[in-house]
Amino acid sequence: MTSADITGECIMGRKSGTYKKLLIGAGAVLAVVYIAVAVYYGFHFYSGTEFYGIDCGNKTAEQVKNEAVEKLDRYELTISERDDQTETVSAQQIGLVFEDSASIDRMMKAQRSYIWPVMLLLGRAQIDSVAFSYDQEKAAQAINSLACMDSARFVAPRDAYVGMTDSGYEVVKEVMGTTVDPERTTQAVTEALDAGRTTLSLDEAECYVNPQLYSDDEGLIRDAAALSELARAKITYDFADRQEVVDVSVIDGWIVRLEDGTFTIDDAKVAQYVENLAAKYDTFGLERQFYTSIGTVVTLTGGDYGWCIDQDATTTALLQALDEGYQGTMEPVYLYTAMSRETNDIGYTYVEVCISQQRMWCYEYGNLIVDTPVVTGNPNKGNGTPSGGVWAIDAKMRDYVLKGEGYTAPVDYWMPFNDDVGIHDMQARAEFGGTIYLSNGSHGCINTPYEQAQTIYNTVSIGTPVIVYE
Repeated sequence: MTSADITGECIMGRKSGTYKKLLIGAGAVLAVVYIAVAVYYGFHFYSGTEFYGIDCGNKTAEQVKNEAVEKLDRYELTISERDDQTETVSAQQIGLVFEDSASIDRMMKAQRSYIWPVMLLLGRAQIDSVAFSYDQEKAAQAINSLACMDSARFVAPRDAYVGMTDSGYEVVKEVMGTTVDPERTTQAVTEALDAGRTTLSLDEAECYVNPQLYSDDEGLIRDAAALSELARAKITYDFADRQEVVDVSVIDGWIVRLEDGTFTIDDAKVAQYVENLAAKYDTFGLERQFYTSIGTVVTLTGGDYGWCIDQDATTTALLQALDEGYQGTMEPVYLYTAMSRETNDIGYTYVEVCISQQRMWCYEYGNLIVDTPVVTGNPNKGNGTPSGGVWAIDAKMRDYVLKGEGYTAPVDYWMPFNDDVGIHDMQARAEFGGTIYLSNGSHGCINTPYEQAQTIYNTVSIGTPVIVYE
């Protein structure tokens, strides 16, 4: 071996020793760092660890506990209610306090800091709740004091139903209301408090008393359509200054439900409506007040003038119109008619006779065209002219011969209004009025001067009312 070889071996030996020392030193440093980190995570949570919403990263167990206490002091349970209302239950209301149940300490131990490199690579465990307690009695008081628990404020639920509109029927949407089940609500709030939840929806927790029928119910939809079909008519009975309208609001009272669930119009109820119509608008033979030409008011109770509805025929016609869904104006079917359909059915063209004054007036469209003395029937011979009523002129005849027991009297103008009693000229008389009728009265007719009889004849028509009073 040469000297050079010996020298090279010495140099290589020295380098190898240096490397070993460096490796040992580096290993020692790494070991110290590893141990230091392990010790650190023995007392601090790994980054990313979360505890009840608290970021525990690099915090000690005591620090986390302190934050948990502060968090509980700020705790509120927000309760979502209907109509966009919210209420809260706070930590102070229920006496909420933190309890150190060692769960945080157990979480710290579970970190296994001695294998911290591996644990850093794993997902972080989380604790879902903090150990706490609250005063049950205070909590019960807080729950009972919630506005949603006040029965005086409840809006009761209402089922969907078939409602009437101006044009028919429709399904009216249900009302959900704000009535809660107190027992269920108390349970739901208590469970939320026990779990440390911060929000609670009373709807989601099914705390409300809900309707039983909703607007999408097929039965309600079917009923609305069926009812609308029955009530589609709109009929107006025109009584000149008054009208009666048969529309859905009236028809609704006539609809009945049959045992099989279908609907129909009750004929008897329609007949009752027509009967009421007749009672309201019929005037034939009924009492009426009349303002006389001498300035008095008389009550008229007799006669054959006025309106009278044929109830059976009108009912039949109305039922048919309902079945057809008729919309428009109709008239009742009448047994008797008058000259005016207004409340004052006498109208403004009529003849008026006052027995005591022995005077007669004729009005045309409200204008006085005749004011004349007359001679009426002789009451002392049992021929008094019937009075106290309204009659209709039955006929108009020219050149007529009046015949009766013991007499024959030709006249130019004859206008009967009450059987054989009528208005006619009497050219055989030279005088009219006064008290002639008490001694030389007619057989019941209204003896009238010729020209006035002619004017009346040319004015009136069959059906014109004649009012006779004492």
